[in-house]
Amino acid sequence: MTAHLPDGLAAVMAGRPYRWYPSLPSTMDEARAWLREGAPHGAVILADEQTAGRGRLNRPWQTPPGSALALSMVLRPHLSALTHLPLLGALAVAESVAPLGVPGLGIKWPNDVLVGGLKLSGVLAESEWDGATLRGAVLGIGLNLSQDFTGSDLDGVAVSLRGALGRPVDGLTVLGALLTQLDALWALVGSAALVRAWRARLITLGQRVTVSTPAGDLMGMAEDVDADGALWLRADDGTRHRVIAGDVRLRLA
Repeated sequence: MTAHLPDGLAAVMAGRPYRWYPSLPSTMDEARAWLREGAPHGAVILADEQTAGRGRLNRPWQTPPGSALALSMVLRPHLSALTHLPLLGALAVAESVAPLGVPGLGIKWPNDVLVGGLKLSGVLAESEWDGATLRGAVLGIGLNLSQDFTGSDLDGVAVSLRGALGRPVDGLTVLGALLTQLDALWALVGSAALVRAWRARLITLGQRVTVSTPAGDLMGMAEDVDADGALWLRADDGTRHRVIAGDVRLRLA
């Protein structure tokens, strides 16, 4: 860990255990290692560059230097609250950037934060076990700050805050707002109140979707979510399915 921290970072992180790195393969892996060493609840790993990050379904996600927030937080949840961790991350991102006036902000089930249908942020939650005993969990968040995706493989897929707002944003200010939301919403993890707040931000419900699951694709209407955050889908043949993991795509016809 370098001693040359970005100006202002120590003030934003005051009172919180954290480790900042100019470059890491994965903040998730570093946070998991710190968790195993005994890192307290709320401890954070941050990296200016992430070279081998991963998202949901093991998709690769790289963070060029200075372009995004890449962080992973150590959590000590109760076993019954594990399903709420992705909801916590997505809702915290949405609530932290909403005051900036981001247009078309919403959450695509279960935890992608979109702006006008383009991906602004992704969330990944992983648990750490010692046999049958839950040691803790790590919540990873990647939030695009300033990338220009024009002409890249992510053109028309992803967006940054600067691209959405048409002006630059201060990364430390966004980081401070995000951590404030994570801390405040933690008190709701495991409760119906968290699910209600997350559901209110969902843009998936009432839409015709295709959900790719390990068992194959399901097509139909996204009707509702339940107390664990699972999606209830009414398939085109009239059957109802409870989807706990999968990738959602909107159907145009």
